[in-house]
Amino acid sequence: MSNLKGKHKFFLLLLLFQFFLIAIVFFTVNSLITFVSAQAEASSFDYYNAATATALAFSAAISLAASVIGSAMALKTVGTAAISALTEREEVFFKSFLVVALCEALAVYGLIIAILLWTKIPAPLG
Repeated sequence: MSNLKGKHKFFLLLLLFQFFLIAIVFFTVNSLITFVSAQAEASSFDYYNAATATALAFSAAISLAASVIGSAMALKTVGTAAISALTEREEVFFKSFLVVALCEALAVYGLIIAILLWTKIPAPLG
């Protein structure tokens, strides 16, 4: 890794971190489902499908990762333009602040969708 430039090293580390997070989500899904099912009554859960639980966990991870990466890309572009516009004209502060806030909201929307998907993961039968 010593011959990689700074930008390429950063993206490689970001990719490795994403795989690490996906592995954590994948391997903790079954333990979380077991924990939740132990806390609730067995009669309240009438279905369990491991493929459905895995698909929902991956969907939650992908929705969060994609929204955060998209938000970061948008913030990089918009933030640079906003700072450039602010150096030329100070009266465009609110417009640039609004656009940057909308880019940050994209990551929050992805987090909300990931939480909604995470709560729909079925628990195994007791």
